Amino acid sequence: MPEYGYSSSVYDRATDVRGSLREVDISPKAARELATAIRGLPISRARAILNDVVDIKRPVAFRRYKLKVGHKAGLNGFAAGRYPRKAALKFLELLDNLESTADFKGFDPSSIVLVHITAYPGRKLKRSMPRAMGKTSPKNKILVHVEAIGRVM
Repeated sequence: MPEYGYSSSVYDRATDVRGSLREVDISPKAARELATAIRGLPISRARAILNDVVDIKRPVAFRRYKLKVGHKAGLNGFAAGRYPRKAALKFLELLDNLESTADFKGFDPSSIVLVHITAYPGRKLKRSMPRAMGKTSPKNKILVHVEAIGRVM
C-alpha cells in the first residue's frame, strides 16, 4: 500500500488535526468546487452546508467548471451551480474523521476551523468501451484525493 503525504505545510501538531480520503470514486470537478465552498469555515457550518447539498436545498457554485452548467438561484455572485450529492456525502465522512481525530487529541470538535482543504485527481483507471467495426474508445475513471487540515480556534 502506498504512503501518501499531504500537499500543505501549514500543519502544526500542537493545534491542528488532519484527515484525508484517498482514491475516492467521486467527480474531481465537483470535489474541487465543494472544497472551495467550505474552505475557511468552522466544521459545524461546513457540515450544515454539505447536509443542505445532500438534501438539494443549497447549490454549490461552480466557478471553474461552469460550461453547460445550469443557473441556480441562491448563489451569491455566481450563476452556475450544481448539487454534487455523492461528493458531499464523502466530504461528510472526512469531517467525521476530523472530529474523531480532534476528540482523540483532546480538542473540542466544535471549535475547529478548516484552514486547508483540497481535492486533486489521483490514479486513473484505464478502461475501454467497444464501438462499431471492432474499434474501441477510452473510458477512463479518475479517482480523487481529498485532504483537510483543521485548526483549533
